[in-house]
Amino acid sequence: MAGTFELFVDDDSQIRFRLVMPDGHVLAVSGQFTDKQAAAAAIAEVRECAGTGLIRDVVPHPPGVHLASAHPRYTVRRGARRLGSVGAA
Repeated sequence: MAGTFELFVDDDSQIRFRLVMPDGHVLAVSGQFTDKQAAAAAIAEVRECAGTGLIRDVVPHPPGVHLASAHPRYTVRRGARRLGSVGAA
């Protein structure tokens, strides 16, 4: 089952959206928008690029770990898999 985009008003009275998984877990929260139309346009952009987006690893490696390449790693994620515990507290 697909997630849901929810529009809401934040503490600064600005419009944002969040992507909520079917189990209620909030997967992502957007930046601020001045109106619903701008937020809806951003949701359309997320829908268009999220399924084919690359994963860019920019997390620093622990001290003492040396990699053969100094370039960031890029991975293509194929298909729509639920990430379960991502962001869970």
